[in-house]
Amino acid sequence: MSSNGWENYSKLVLQQLETLSGGIDALRLELQDVKYQLTELKAREDKVQELKAWKDKMDDIASPPQLKVALQEIEELKLYKTKAMTAFMVVQFIMATAIALSSYF
Repeated sequence: MSSNGWENYSKLVLQQLETLSGGIDALRLELQDVKYQLTELKAREDKVQELKAWKDKMDDIASPPQLKVALQEIEELKLYKTKAMTAFMVVQFIMATAIALSSYF
């Protein structure tokens, strides 16, 4: 009778050990997932730090309102260049037409 009790007890202990082993394996997998996520967060944090450093350098060069004004001035210069080139082409056409007409008459 005592050997039968020990047999049942040993099966119960073995079953509990297997359950605990499965739980530990599940915790290891979850810990591995947490480590992976932590690694991703650190990578993102590094990128944020790089962007912050870049922004600080840009703020030393020019403030956002100054950059906005500079971009507007660049657009105005592009428009002026287009107008100047068009005027130059028109004047060239008129001069070429005048020279052609003067040699024709």
